[in-house]
Amino acid sequence: MLGELNSKQIEHILHSSIIGRIGCHAEDITYVVPVTYAYDGTHVYGHTKDGMKIDMMRKNPIICFEVDVIDNMSNWRSVIAWGTFEELKTPYERKNAMNILMDKVMPLMTGETTISHSMSDSHQSTIESMKGVVYRIELTKKTGRFEKT
Repeated sequence: MLGELNSKQIEHILHSSIIGRIGCHAEDITYVVPVTYAYDGTHVYGHTKDGMKIDMMRKNPIICFEVDVIDNMSNWRSVIAWGTFEELKTPYERKNAMNILMDKVMPLMTGETTISHSMSDSHQSTIESMKGVVYRIELTKKTGRFEKT
């Protein structure tokens, strides 16, 4: 059975997932890229290095955001949302966003593509030492679909 997710189901998927995909478009190029994120009910928060997605979102801040949960090919849920990218530049905004992000993803960080820190490092010192671009995306429209057998 195919169907539409209700708003409560959409919110649950956005809150419970940590990997989503940003779709952005600038200068006749469309780019879709996976990102680690945290969601607070209004905004998706992320942290990255300067690169193609940041360059494109700076040029055109209107983006699409997608999250899916796939059990198998006949049992899945998908959320697609639209919103506006905003780069966070003040120390307060960056710290607040990184606290939201780190609270969500820190327990899952184990690989070499994640932040490396010793067991003695505090959560706060990790946040304060972070370089790169901190951003948020205000989600203004959300839809969701599912298939269940």
